[in-house]
Amino acid sequence: MEIKKVNLQQKFDSFSEFWNPKILGELNGQHVKIAKFKDEFIMHQHDDEDELFLVIEGKIKIELEKETHEVNAGEFIIVPKGTPHKPSAVGVAKVLMFEPKSTLNTGNTENELTVKDLDII
Repeated sequence: MEIKKVNLQQKFDSFSEFWNPKILGELNGQHVKIAKFKDEFIMHQHDDEDELFLVIEGKIKIELEKETHEVNAGEFIIVPKGTPHKPSAVGVAKVLMFEPKSTLNTGNTENELTVKDLDII
C-alpha cells in the first residue's frame, strides 16, 4: 500500500457539485469522504452505520426529530445509526466524513440525490 498525504483544499478545488461525496481514502473498512454541502439535503437515516461529519469550512446544521445541531468549521458531530437526520449548510460548507464503505449518502431513501458509484479523487 502506498503512503501519501492528502491536501484537502486541492481535493475540494477539484470538483464543484454539491451533495456528491468523493472518496479520498480507505482505512479499516471505512471510507474517508469529502463533499460540498449547499442548502438542504433530505431527511434520512442509516440503519447500520454511524456517520461522522467534520466541518472543514463553513457551517452545517444537522436536524434531528426534536433538535437541530449547528456544527462550525473545526467541529464534528457523530450521528448514531438509526437516527433520522437532515443535513443542511448555511451557504456553502466543505465537509469531511468517515463512514463504513457500505454507507449510501441517502441512507434508507433512494431518489435523485442518491450516489451509488462514488468517485475516488
